[in-house]
Formats: sequence, C-alpha cells, structure tokens
Amino acid sequence: MENKKYGHFDDAHREYVITDPKTPWPWINYLGNEDFFSLISNTAGGYSFYKDAKFRRITRYRYNNVPMDNDGRYFYIKDGDTTWNPGWKPCRTPLDSYECRHGMNYTRISGQKNGVEASVLFFVPLHKWCEIQKMTLRNQSNETKHLKVFSFQEWCLWNAATDMENFQRNFSTGEVEIENSTIYHKTEYRERRNHYAFYHVNQEIQGYDTDRETFMGLYSDKAAPDAVTEGHARNSFAHGWSPIASHYLEIELKPRESRDLVFILGYVENPQEQKFESKKVINKAKAHALIAEFDTAEKVDKAFEELNEYWNNLLSVFTVKSGNDKLDRMVNIWNQYQCMVTFCMSRSASFFESGIGRGMGFRDSNQDLVGFVHQIPQRARQRIIDIASTQFADGGCYHQYQPLSKRGNNDIGGGFNDDPCWLIFGTVAYIKETGDFSILNEMVPFDNKPRTEVKLFDHLKISMDHVINNLGPHGLPLIGRADWNDCLNLNCFSWDPNESFQTTENQGKGSKAESLMIAGLFVVTGKDYVELCRRLGKPHEADRMETAVKAMENAVKVHGWDGEWFLRAYDFYGEKIGSNENDEGKIFIESQGWCTMAGIGLKEGLCDKALDSVKERMECEHGIVLNNPAYTTYHVEMGEISSYPEGYKENAGIFCHNNPWVIIGETVDGRGDDAWNHYKKILPSYVEEKYQTLHKVEPYVNCQMVAGKDSARPGEGKNSWLTGTAAWMWYTISEYILGIKPSYDGLLIDPCVPSTTKTYEVNRKFRGGEYHITVNNPEGNQKGIKSITVDGKTINGNIIPAELGKHEVIVQM
Repeated sequence: MENKKYGHFDDAHREYVITDPKTPWPWINYLGNEDFFSLISNTAGGYSFYKDAKFRRITRYRYNNVPMDNDGRYFYIKDGDTTWNPGWKPCRTPLDSYECRHGMNYTRISGQKNGVEASVLFFVPLHKWCEIQKMTLRNQSNETKHLKVFSFQEWCLWNAATDMENFQRNFSTGEVEIENSTIYHKTEYRERRNHYAFYHVNQEIQGYDTDRETFMGLYSDKAAPDAVTEGHARNSFAHGWSPIASHYLEIELKPRESRDLVFILGYVENPQEQKFESKKVINKAKAHALIAEFDTAEKVDKAFEELNEYWNNLLSVFTVKSGNDKLDRMVNIWNQYQCMVTFCMSRSASFFESGIGRGMGFRDSNQDLVGFVHQIPQRARQRIIDIASTQFADGGCYHQYQPLSKRGNNDIGGGFNDDPCWLIFGTVAYIKETGDFSILNEMVPFDNKPRTEVKLFDHLKISMDHVINNLGPHGLPLIGRADWNDCLNLNCFSWDPNESFQTTENQGKGSKAESLMIAGLFVVTGKDYVELCRRLGKPHEADRMETAVKAMENAVKVHGWDGEWFLRAYDFYGEKIGSNENDEGKIFIESQGWCTMAGIGLKEGLCDKALDSVKERMECEHGIVLNNPAYTTYHVEMGEISSYPEGYKENAGIFCHNNPWVIIGETVDGRGDDAWNHYKKILPSYVEEKYQTLHKVEPYVNCQMVAGKDSARPGEGKNSWLTGTAAWMWYTISEYILGIKPSYDGLLIDPCVPSTTKTYEVNRKFRGGEYHITVNNPEGNQKGIKSITVDGKTINGNIIPAELGKHEVIVQM
C-alpha cells in the first residue's frame, strides 16, 4: 500500500498541519476544556455540547453516515457561479489551496478559490460557554469580489438519543427566535428546560433561515442547498420539523481587501424564575452579555491569546530535550494534550464514541488521572471525589457515571471486579504529585446518597477489601462481569445476539472464574496502599494489607504460572485460560504486564521468562497483540473476546492501552532496550512517519486498537483519541523510561533507557519548585543510578527533596 502523506507536524506552533482534505478517516480535534466542548474534523465536521454529549447536545451529527463526516459548522461562499467551502466539505468543490491546522484546543481551516481566501479560526474561549468561529475573507485577486456567504448549523433537540428516535414528538417541538443577527434555539425551553442556544454573527445580515427543508430543499443535500444555489436566503421561521441556523451575508471586497466576521455558537442557562422577558420571549440578557464579550475581531484575538497562554503554562510543567524530535514532540506536546482531552471526555464523545452510550468510567477516569494530574491537580482532586461518590458500601462501584449528574449509570451497573483497585491507583498518584494528604479526610458518600458519607480513606480501604472478600478457589480474585478486558466475559454464556456481553452475568453464582490481571493489579495497588498507611501512621492496617499482598503474590506463583508465562484466568469451571495447554489464546498480554509490573517472581526469573515469551509470541511490526494465537471459533464460556474476527479488538488485536503495561514491566526488570523498542512501535510520531495511509486514523494521537498480525490489514487503527493509552503512554515515558517519578518526599529519579541514550534533559515543575534535570549515561547503561547532585551537592539515594525555587540536578547513570 502506498503511504501517501496527508500532513505533517509543525512543532514550533504545536500544530498538526493537514494539507489534503481527503484524509483516510476524519482527523479531528477538540475545542474546550471545562464545560463547553466541540469536536471538529479537518473539514469542519462535528458537533458541540455542554458538559454531557448525550443530554446537552447543541448541534446535530450523524454517525456512520454516507458521505462520511457530513455534518458540521459550514460556510458556503458563492462567488459568481462557483460555490465552495473553506474546509472543502460539504460542497467538495476543488480548491486552489487547502490547509487545516489542529492546535491546542483550536483549529484553523483555510481554503482558497478563484482569488478569494477564507480562513476560519475555531476555538472555545477559556471559562465561556460558546464556540468562536472567526472567519477572515481576503480578496487576493485584482478585481472586486461580490460574495454571498451562508453560515449553517443544524440544531440537535438536546437529548442526542431521543433526537434520533422520537420523531413523532420531535417534528412538533422545534422553536426558534430571531433578533437582528442572532438566531436562538429554544426548543422545549417553554417547559422543563432552563437552557437555550444561539448562533450570532457580528454584522448586519441580509437574510436568514431556521427551517432545514426550506433552506436545503426537501430532496437536495448539504452539497448544494437550494437557498445557496439560488443565491438568497428564504427567511424561513421554524415551527417544529428540523430547526437550523443560517445567516446570509453579502460581502464586497476590493482587491487585496480583507474582512473579519465573528460567528458565536453559544449556550445559556437561566434560573426558573428568570426564564422569560415576557410571556413568550426568552430572557436574552446572558446571551447579550456573552455576545458583547466577542463582538469584535480584537476581542476574539485577545481571548485566543489567553487560550494559547493557558496551554503554554500547562505544557511547561514537564518538558524533555532528548535530541530525538519524534520523542520530544510527543512528550512535550501531543501526549500531554491527548491526556487533557481524555480527562475531559473520558470515553464519551469522539468519532468512534457517539457520546450517548458511555459516560465517565470508574476505571477509565482513575487511569486518566496519571496523565493530567501534573497539569491541573485541583481538577484531579475533584475528579477523584466524583468517582469515589459512585462507589457502593461493599467496595463495588458503578462502572460508569454521567458527567452532567455525576450519578452512577444504572443501565451499565457494576460488578467489574478490577474497578475498586483503580481508586487507590488514582488517589495515590494525586497525593504523590501534590503532597496533599488532606483529600483522604474528605467526606464522600456511597452511591451519591446523603448521610452515607465516610472519609475518602475509608473508600480506599473497602476497595482493597472488595478484592480480599471476593477470592476464588485458588486464592485469586474473582473476575465478576469482567476485569479490565471488558470482552473476557467468563460468567455470561450468551447465545442471544441481543444481549450485552458486559451487562449479562447469567452464570455468576458459584463461578470459579478468577483473574490473574486483577491479581497483579492488586499487588501493585496493594503495595501503594501499604506505603500510604505507613505514612498515615496506621501500622496495623498496613500490616494487614501487606499480609494480603504477600498471599496474592504466592497464589500467583503457585496457581498463576504456566511455566513460561503467567496464566490469564481460570474460567467458570476452573479451567485455565492463557495456558500452553489451550489450543488457542495460549498467552495474554494483561497478566504478563501486571504481574511483571508488580515484580511477582522477579528474583526467581519469572518476569524475564514472561517478557521473553511476549517478544517471541506476541510482538509484531505494529506492537504487541493482546493474545496469541487468535481465536478462530466462538467460545461461549469466554464471551465477547472470541466473537471478533482474528486480529481485531480483543481477539489478538494490538490494544495500545495495555502495551505500556509490558513496557513498564520491562523497566521493572531493567530491560531498557526492550522497553524502548516496544514503546516506539505505538508512538504516534513514529507511526506517522511510516503509515499515514495504512494507519488511517489521526497520526498525532494514540488510538485504542491497531489491527494485529492475524488480521486482514495489520497496522490499521481504530478508536482514536479517547483511550487510556494516552495516560499510560505518558506514565510510561515520564516515570519509567525517563524516570522522573513523583513520590511522597520529592522526585524519585530512576530511568530505564535504551543503551543508545547518552544524555537528555528534563524540566519539571513540582510542588512549587522547578528542576532542570540532566541525565548523563556515557557508558550506555540501561538502568541504575551512580550519583545525583542537586545544586552542586551530592545527595544520598535517588530522591530529590521537594523544595521551592529553581534547582539544577545532575544525574549520572
């Protein structure tokens, strides 16, 4: 397959530059980082929402549609007989030039046709509930241009699920108001809703449309709406059906003249008693105030500068200078950026996640914490409390919760037995970064129910106890509905294609299904919990849990070792999974990763053997597959994993999320060369260099899954952006390969690098201090510290004390 290039990195501007609009898949970016969010593709496709992509969807988007990515924020420019869009779609008129620059929470799309250039900057200002679309029109020709410009947004009727289902109601509910150059969407505002949206342009308009069929034509499409083709607005007023917002502007540009237009897509909430100005006219005071903040290009430019400064500060907390631009751009820019987006979105809204079916994940969001806690620790603190509030009194928890209500998702429920351990993982990461032990004294409810509050520390305790209280016949953790691998459903036994593998547990009672992945996770988080208890002056609790951790390690050695690698699980009947005794699925990545991360059997050589088995059986050109050999038939006792074709998703696909577990295991074992070789196979900058066409999805961020060696198209990516891979890649490179690891007393320095690494520099802000750390490795060692000096003085050990001010650190390996 030809590796066609569609774009390139611009490190100086922290942008990815797309130069061909016909990318192999829509390549998207995210706008917003607090309450108001937008997804935007390289052709301006996508949608906006407030907090919750299901319950507060502002604009409409149709997934799995043909043509692909055919909804968005569009500008039709009619220049004589030619109509075009700066982002190429939806008209698909060939452009004289095209460029899309995806940056940190902004996107700039530029197109040129017949001497006219249109450049649109899209971003969400800090702390505001709106999306700014600043369009700059330039006449590059030597003749005066008379342009007709039509904006276009299609409103979603708020609940994205019922918007696609309840047409007998929807077609009668749509309501709008029009005031000068602002179109208001107020569907259902007269009843239970306290919110509306609006679309504004900072110039007098020559017309408008708010009814889709009138603007588009019932049998026309977005490529050639009737109003645009005929060259004038219809001034339609929506009553039900499908409301839209379209401004019509007539623009005259003299040769070399330019004009700025500011479009604002906004969201407003009003108290119940202040919803209306009069009986039918909505209260627009907040909308007017928001519009006034961005009614000139100068105000917009200032807000954009503030957004850039915000990202300057976030990305200055950790930077590396290694001499390898592919590594540096990912560490310094794109990996941290993806971590922040993943923190905001969890797994809810992308071009692979509809924003309807999934909310914030208990395990997902705890893992995401390690990717952004160094950037905004105060938001990490609140996220931990929100997550813990969805836990049950027995230590179990809701698997997901909705971001708008912060309440557990009853449709999904609980019973995923790895979930509780992740609360320790996230909380310890926060405390080590900040030194803030006070979070453990926060009073946190169970299941968000008043008067059930206990200290957060008690939530951690019952999380550990949940594992101890749910052990199987081998002393290993019972798996429940599933562990991290949602598709290893050992208690489901489903032959009904309408059942969910994840939420159907029809054989749970009396099950012997145990998880080696949870066993390794329990040892890792259990050790963290023990150390935390000792820090808190709780020796009895520390001793109790240390005993449980040692018992788990012993159970793994006795019942979880298969001779050359760690077993994956025992099934409902107590039969081995992930054993050389099996015909298929002999070895799995999860247990090799977590048991080597935990150092189980390290001294006895078990970790060496397990990691060698991974290299021999599971590694390929594009990464490490999840299991090998792939399943070729459906195994009802294993659930969804064997329902996929070979090489895809959990059936021997390359799950990028769990490759870092093996990589960290390699660093625990001191094997820096192997760790680096695994790491760079899924590092986007290395993938981008070789496989833009094959990889298909965005080349600047990690995706969840890459097709494995048994698939029809090895190396093809899916499920980009919203994946735990982002946080794990950050955790792996920053703390285990580069070896700059937050600890309770300061920064623990413990690199594990390839033997080719001779030196690198890291700038790290930590608890009010700034550390310039130079690591020298003239002998090409993979692991081990010879000496550390801080401000010219040699320290004992490898922990740099946390102190205010600037410090110069020299590390000799």
